[in-house]
Amino acid sequence: MKIVICDDSIEDLCGMEKLLLKYKELHTNVVFEVDKYSDASRLYGKINKSGFADIYILDMLMDMKSGIEIGNHIRSMDDKSVIIYITSSEYFALDAYNVRAIRYLLKPVYEGQFFEAMDYALSYISMKNDAFYLVKTKDGLVSLPYSQIEYIESSSRMLYIYLTDGKLVQSIFLRKSFDEEMKELLANDSFIQIHKSFIVNLRYVRKMERSDMVMESLKSLPISKKRIAEVKKEYLLFVSKLYR
Repeated sequence: MKIVICDDSIEDLCGMEKLLLKYKELHTNVVFEVDKYSDASRLYGKINKSGFADIYILDMLMDMKSGIEIGNHIRSMDDKSVIIYITSSEYFALDAYNVRAIRYLLKPVYEGQFFEAMDYALSYISMKNDAFYLVKTKDGLVSLPYSQIEYIESSSRMLYIYLTDGKLVQSIFLRKSFDEEMKELLANDSFIQIHKSFIVNLRYVRKMERSDMVMESLKSLPISKKRIAEVKKEYLLFVSKLYR
């Protein structure tokens, strides 16, 4: 993930970078790189040439190009990037709303409010980019974001979907086999079948033991003997991509 900071005050620019690095230290599962710009017109031109960042942290009042001009430029071509405004004035709050900025923070920016803005930005990005699994339940069709599924168990031709918030969603009786039902989900790199009855989201694996996967919920799930080598390989590959 790429985060861009733009502020013509070098002091404020460095202060924002320090807050980002501290946030990164406290959230080891969040991987991002930071680009800094003290020249707003340079950032404006670079957006044309090199695409977009995931999150923009923009000062509102800058020479040459204002934060609103940059925000409008981003929005003219991209709807997914998150914009956070940092400013010393409340006067432009409505303009920030018009470019769909998620936060409008007044200087000096305090750690707590900045961390809350980052939490919200990351959840917003996850929601925008997330795929959904549709499951038929007795209460109707339920749409579950992939990112909220910890693992799925198949038992007696029904699915038991365990979510990251501790909730359990149970399907109605399946007409298809478990393998057929899970084909689309398994096309996503985050999911792997470790047993004929279990599929796990690799993002929520705490550790892999010799014949078990221990999840973030501390639930220990069995790995079938014939799958151990493949599961180990896929798990290590996933972790290496996630944290390289």
